[in-house]
Amino acid sequence: MSRWEPNTVERLQDAAMTLFHERGYSNVTIADIAEHAGLTKRTFFNHFPDKREVLFAGSSALEERVEGYILASDREQRAIDVAISALAAAGQTLSRYSEGARLRRDVIDSSPELQERSLIKLASLARVITAGLVARDPEVRGATLVAESAVTVFGAAYSAWADSPTSDFPEHMDNVLAELRTAIVAASPAPR
Repeated sequence: MSRWEPNTVERLQDAAMTLFHERGYSNVTIADIAEHAGLTKRTFFNHFPDKREVLFAGSSALEERVEGYILASDREQRAIDVAISALAAAGQTLSRYSEGARLRRDVIDSSPELQERSLIKLASLARVITAGLVARDPEVRGATLVAESAVTVFGAAYSAWADSPTSDFPEHMDNVLAELRTAIVAASPAPR
């Protein structure tokens, strides 16, 4: 096994996805992933702390892109529009994962352990958005509610995009946000 093989992270991710699909997440070990990628367990641990993180690689970079977008945004924009735009812009980088998007979603959906990790990652993303909105405008109202709503839209948009990963991710964000706005209006009591 070569120590300096190119594309190590991608090879480990591809091997993991293949094995998770074939055997199920809980039936795959780190040794299995490393062996399937033609690498060692030590190499695996040089890139990932555990097998769950193979599916969530890049989440820190996503958070950084979202935060940067929020901090650079116009203060005149509404907080929800800033958060949605930040997630849509950052989400455009998902195209490199398009081939495995549906499989990734299905693997996560099949495992309570992975669902929990996904929720932790989304909560972390919401905290980043909240902090960015407050840093951008200390007077912002409901930053946490806006951030959590935007992350909910992001999750639903990702799921829709995973079904057709060649489609436009920002368009999915806009569509889900429109659905959310419609649902809120429909659920509101009629004025008296």
